[in-house]
Amino acid sequence: MTETTPQAPVEKEIDLGRMFGMLVEHKWLIICLTAVAAMYGIAYGMLATPVYRADALVQVERRSNVSPLGDLSNVLGVAGDSNTSAEVQILQSRMVLGQAVDRVGRDTIIEPVTLPIIGEYIVRRGIPRPDFPITLPIIGDYVLRSGIPEPDFMERMPYIWGGESIEVARFEMAERRRGQSITVERSNNDRYRILIDDEPIGEGVVGSVSTFLDGELELRIQSFNAPPGAQFKLIKRNRDVAVRSLGGRLMISEAAGNGAANGVLRLSLVGTDMREIVRSLDAVADTFLTQNVERQSAQADQSLEFLQDQAPELQSQLSAAEARLNQYRAELDSVDLSSEASATIERYIDIDRRLNELEFQEEELRQRFTYRHPSYQALLRQKEHLRDERVALNERVNELPAAQQEVVRRTRDVEVTQAIYVNVLNKIQELQVAKAGTIGNVRIIDRAMISGMVAPNRSRILILATLLGLVLSVGLVLLRELMRRGVTSPEQIESAGIPVYASIPLSSAQARLSKRVRRKGLRQAKSVMTGLLAECDPADLSVEAIRGLRTSLHFALLEGCNNRIMITGSSPGVGKSFLSINLASVFAQAGKAVVLVDADLRKGYLHRAFKLGASLGLSDYLAGQCDLDDIIRPTGIENYHVISRGRVAPNPSELLMQSRLVAAMESLSERFDLVLVDTPPVLAVTDASVVGKLCDTNLLVARFEKNPVGEIKAARRRLEDSGIHVRGAVLNAVELNPSTAGGYYGHYQYQYR
Repeated sequence: MTETTPQAPVEKEIDLGRMFGMLVEHKWLIICLTAVAAMYGIAYGMLATPVYRADALVQVERRSNVSPLGDLSNVLGVAGDSNTSAEVQILQSRMVLGQAVDRVGRDTIIEPVTLPIIGEYIVRRGIPRPDFPITLPIIGDYVLRSGIPEPDFMERMPYIWGGESIEVARFEMAERRRGQSITVERSNNDRYRILIDDEPIGEGVVGSVSTFLDGELELRIQSFNAPPGAQFKLIKRNRDVAVRSLGGRLMISEAAGNGAANGVLRLSLVGTDMREIVRSLDAVADTFLTQNVERQSAQADQSLEFLQDQAPELQSQLSAAEARLNQYRAELDSVDLSSEASATIERYIDIDRRLNELEFQEEELRQRFTYRHPSYQALLRQKEHLRDERVALNERVNELPAAQQEVVRRTRDVEVTQAIYVNVLNKIQELQVAKAGTIGNVRIIDRAMISGMVAPNRSRILILATLLGLVLSVGLVLLRELMRRGVTSPEQIESAGIPVYASIPLSSAQARLSKRVRRKGLRQAKSVMTGLLAECDPADLSVEAIRGLRTSLHFALLEGCNNRIMITGSSPGVGKSFLSINLASVFAQAGKAVVLVDADLRKGYLHRAFKLGASLGLSDYLAGQCDLDDIIRPTGIENYHVISRGRVAPNPSELLMQSRLVAAMESLSERFDLVLVDTPPVLAVTDASVVGKLCDTNLLVARFEKNPVGEIKAARRRLEDSGIHVRGAVLNAVELNPSTAGGYYGHYQYQYR
C-alpha cells in the first residue's frame, strides 16, 4: 500500500445526521427525563396553592345629588363632571384601604402548621386525619403486638389536616410585638398553650379571654377543632403592613364602553383564600362608597353650620329693630311714610338681601378658592357696587324731613333684618333637604364575586415542564457528545495525517470470550481473552472487518522491507491484543504461516487466549535461559504459532534492547510468512519504540470514544522521534448505533452468509 501524505486538518463541522442519530440512540433517556419533568409539572400543578381573583364593578356618575327641590349642585358648590383618575387614587389611598383592613381584620393572619410539601394540599382538599395506626417500617408490627407505647413526639404531631380549624374571636398584641409569630397548640380538656420560638409562655382556656406576656398579648379562642398537639400560627401585623399588602393585591382599571370612558371602574383582588378576597373587595367598595357620600355632604355640613350660627343672631337683631320702630312710632303718635320713603325702604331691602347672599357665597368661595381667584374678585366687585348703591340711598334719605328719616331708617332695619332672617331660614331648610338627599356620585354595580383561578395554570405548567424536560434531556445528550474527547470517526484520525486501514465494530460475542483478572498490587481488574473470536464466530462483523484489514495489510507488506508487523496503541485498553490474536488467525486461515509474538513483557496475556502457560516465553529467551525453538508453541490452529511473554522480567526494556531480539526476528521472518508483534502502549513505556525499529509495518490502534486525536498524534510523534514510521491506524470497538451507522461503513450492518 502506498504511503499516504499527511492531510491538512479538517475543519470541525456540525454533523446533523450524527446528532440526530445520538438522539435516537438515547431516546429512552430522553423519554424518561421528559416523563419525569412532566410528572413533576403535574405534581407541582396539583400541590401549588391556587390563587383566585375576585371582581367588582363601581360606577362614578357625573351627577351627584338628587332631591325634591331639583338640582342643588349650585347650592352645594359641586361640579357636575367626575374625575375618574382622581377616584382611582382615592380607591388606592390609605384612607380607603385602612378602613377596609379594619372592617375585615386583615391585620390578623392565621396559618395552620402543615405537613411539608403536601400539607397545604391536604388542608385545601379537606383530607381528614387518618384514623388507622401508621406503623414503623420493619419493626412496626412487632411494636403493635408487644404493646410498646407510642413516643410522645408521635402522639403530638403538630400538623393540621383537612377539616381542622381554629376560630379566634379576639387577638390583640402590643405595638412593639406586631409582626411576631406566636404558635397556638391544642392541649387536653379544652385548653391550649402559647409558644413563641418553640418556648411555652402560658396556657389558656378555649372560650375565655386570656392574657400573656404581662398583658402585651390578649387572646380569646372561640373554638379549636383539632386533636391535641395540633398547631396554628397567629401573626398580628402592623396596620401599615396590612394596608400595603391589600393595596399590592388590588388592581383597578376603567371598563371601556363604546370606545370612550364611561366612569365604570373594575376592581380586582387576588389571593389564596376565596372567602377573604370577596370580603376584602366588598369592604373596599363599601368604604369607597361611604367616604364618597361623606365627602359630598361635607360642604353642605359646613354651610349649614355657618347659617345655623347666624340665625339666632339675626333673630335677636330683628326683635331689637322692631322694638325700636314701635317705640319711635309710639312717641310720635304714628308717622305715615310717603311713597318715596316706601320705595326707598324696598330698595334698601333688595340691596341688603343681595349683599347677604353675596356674603354667603363669599364664605363658600373662601373655602374653595384664594383671594386672587377670578370668581372671588367678581364677587367682591358685586359687593362693592351694592355698597355704593346703599350709600346713594342714604344720601336721598338725608334729604327727607327728620321724622321721616328716622322712620325710614328704623323701618329699613326691621324689613332688611326680617328679609335676611327669612332668607337664612330658607337656606337652612334647603341645605337640610340637600344633605338628606345626598347619595354621592358613586354606586356599586356588581358586588365582589370570584371570577376564576389566576394561578397555577396547570396546562401551561405541564407544557412548560414537558418542554423543559425535553430540552434538558436533549441538551444533556448533545453536551455529552460535545464533551466526548475520544475519536468517533476515521476522518478525525486521518485529519492528523495517519491513514486508517480499517474500522473494527464492537463485538458483543467477544465479551463472552473475556474475563476479568486482578493482578497483585493493582486496584482495577484487567479484561483478558480466553478464546479467539475468529475461531468461535467467524461470521462476526468484527472478524469480517479484520479480514478487510488483512487485505489492506497484504498489499502493505508487499511494499515493505520485511514481513513483520508491530501492533501498538497510545494507551492501555484499546484492544490491540484482541486485534493481534484475531488478525493472526485470519492470516492463518488464508494459508499463511503466522507467528504471534507477545512483546509485552510486563502485562502480556496472549497465552490465556490459547489456554497456555506463561513460562518459557520471550523474556526467558532474551535472558538466555532457552533457545528460540523452545518458545515457539503451536496454538492448535493450522499455520498459527505463538510466543508468549514468559516470566515477568524486572527489566523488560533492557531485555528488548539485546541483540538476541534482532536475531530472533530475523529467524522468525525466515521461518514464517508473517510475524505479528504485540507491544505495550507507546505513551506508557518505550518498549514499542525498541520493537518498532525491527518491523517495517507499524500500526497504531485507537479505541472508539476513548483516545483523543491529540493522544494519537502524541503516540505517532513518540514513534517518529525514535525513527519509526507509522504506516497507519485501526479504529477499534466502533459502536454501531444510530449516531454512527451512517458514517462508519454501512456495510458493517449486514452479513452475507
